[in-house]
Amino acid sequence: MLSLEQLYKLIDNKVAELKWPEEPSRLYAPLQYMMDMGGKRLRPRLCLLSYNLFSDDIGEHILTPALALEVFHNFTLIHDDIMDNADIRRGVPTVYRKWDQNIAILSGDTMGLWAFRMLAKAPKEHLHKALELFSRTTVEVCEGQQLDMDFETRNDVSLNEYINMIGLKTSVLLACSAALGAVIAGADDSTCRSLYDFGYKLGIAFQIQDDWLDSFGDEKVFGKKIGGDILNNKKTWLLVKCKEIAENNGSRPQELQHLDSLLALDASEGQKKIDAVKAFYRSLDVDTLAQQAINDYYSDALDSLRNSGFSQQNVSRMEQFASTLVNRNK
Repeated sequence: MLSLEQLYKLIDNKVAELKWPEEPSRLYAPLQYMMDMGGKRLRPRLCLLSYNLFSDDIGEHILTPALALEVFHNFTLIHDDIMDNADIRRGVPTVYRKWDQNIAILSGDTMGLWAFRMLAKAPKEHLHKALELFSRTTVEVCEGQQLDMDFETRNDVSLNEYINMIGLKTSVLLACSAALGAVIAGADDSTCRSLYDFGYKLGIAFQIQDDWLDSFGDEKVFGKKIGGDILNNKKTWLLVKCKEIAENNGSRPQELQHLDSLLALDASEGQKKIDAVKAFYRSLDVDTLAQQAINDYYSDALDSLRNSGFSQQNVSRMEQFASTLVNRNK
């Protein structure tokens, strides 16, 4: 069994070796640009880590499908930036800002299709199950994105609806990553399901942590301006939970009216809005409740493995990976 550092190095090397066709250059240059931005490579790392629980035979049959997860993830980012009108991604101009929207759409589509070509390198005896898992996941990610956009015009999003949305938009790809490694290693269905559940619950914790960091992280460490979600009135765990608390206590009208007045502040009062909403979150202990929710989902993720008969050594390896997601500050 390889160390986590060795597994991560294999993924980093595989990403560095990835080369796209040279022509048409305006189709493929954005793909190389996107991959060169960097990133945590969480999904291929998790896939390879899961595979290594069962096998030390690490070659193209697992490395290329693992890379497919990263390529697909970057495809979603290209399209997300278009839908969000985002100017910057990881400190550099987004693909559609550097080229244009039409090129970004077509390049993103191409990137998504290349992910399937890479996944097809999985062993033939496991390819059908791998394709079924991956294709279902790609559709679910799109469903989650649509729900996220739908929520932009709604003021009545419940916490259950929000959890379902981030489960689709974020968690299912981590869940797929954890299960895919086991599928390619030939693990049985029950074992693959346990790893899927681990990845799914970890993904929920990861997204709530991301929501928390956007409001309460250290800007110098987080790498982008704190409060972007607040400025855009984006539905996050904190905002949805805040409304839930306000609606369920005795002073509902006053608290909801106050929150609505804060959300109505325009861009010219940006910092005032950020500070006021954060203060409101703290007044309802939403910042603390978010951390509690993160810890609960994190614990549930590990329990998915413990309750399924994984050895303590294997649970500890997965915990090493998981802790980097929920204890991060950027």
